[in-house]
Amino acid sequence: MDQRMDCIKTILLTHSDRINSVAISPDDTLLASGSGDQTIKLWRLPDGELLKTLTGHSGPVLSVAISPDNTLLASGSGDKTIKLWHLPDGGLLKTLSGHSYYVSSVAISPDGSLLASGSGDKSVKLWRHSDGELLKTLTGHSAYVTSVAFSPDGTLMASASSDETIKLWRLPDGELLKTLTGHSSAVNAVAISPDGTLLASGSADSTIKLWRLPDGELLTTLARHSLAVNSVAISPDGTRLVSGSGDKTFRLWRIPDGELLQTVTAHCELVISVAISPDGTWFASASGDKTIRLWLLPHGNQIANLMDPACEEILQCDDFRYPESACRCNIVMTCTCDQICSCDQVCTCNEVCTSDSSSSCGGTYWYPN
Repeated sequence: MDQRMDCIKTILLTHSDRINSVAISPDDTLLASGSGDQTIKLWRLPDGELLKTLTGHSGPVLSVAISPDNTLLASGSGDKTIKLWHLPDGGLLKTLSGHSYYVSSVAISPDGSLLASGSGDKSVKLWRHSDGELLKTLTGHSAYVTSVAFSPDGTLMASASSDETIKLWRLPDGELLKTLTGHSSAVNAVAISPDGTLLASGSADSTIKLWRLPDGELLTTLARHSLAVNSVAISPDGTRLVSGSGDKTFRLWRIPDGELLQTVTAHCELVISVAISPDGTWFASASGDKTIRLWLLPHGNQIANLMDPACEEILQCDDFRYPESACRCNIVMTCTCDQICSCDQVCTCNEVCTSDSSSSCGGTYWYPN
């Protein structure tokens, strides 16, 4: 038999399903990604090495957040739970149950004492970070809660909902202070500026609105996306806003005046999540195309792909010493948006690698070198 007939080409991407959320650690050394494939991946920065894949959720991972002291990762899932993981090793510490529908958003307070979770059950829950005790359930939204965000001083929390509103809550007592209205469709994302004076909201009505805090006055509406705005992030110096949209683009805006600085077609499918690094020099975008891309600020030039686009040819080698062995050859390839990929390296059985030596297969492609 011609052994080359057994050769199989596979495409290895970041995740095997859409990436719903990315978070960058406060010390800029780690990026976490949560996916519809029910996993969380931890990536080392700045070299982009995949450190660990966390498993345990039984539904899509919809949101991830990293604590201010870099020791904890929280994940919210379609399985209705929140999981707390130890960093950097990724050990599972605790599973928090209490929501009756999927957990769409998680956020950790600036002092690390509180965890907030927003859910499809229309509620926001506040949990004590240290032991996972449920402290309070906030109700008032009339449809599922899509996003939660803390103010920098930890005295205010914003929640966004598909009921087309944003609610501002006082902390720690959870009193409802104000309901912001103005969007004409579901509000998908909220972010609060580092100085606590500005709130940005992204909506399925394809607009971004900027609101003054704490009074909630609408300052301006940014309307240049052609489809839903899924994610917004504000730079640490408070001068830039990044928005990711279903139109496959991210846009860079100057704030507070809202001038559009840059539009980039960033992905092959919708941009679901954006996150800016703590030093404000770059940001990450995650997409339904299963990739994470990294971009420079302030101009939006691409610097990296956190993906594993190795073209792996697997050839079963008839070697009695290693009955399950295979020769694996890898070459970085270029994929177009219709996932047509080229791989011109041919496997031979000149060397045998056993099934437990997978470290030599695949790898992270770090553009451009």
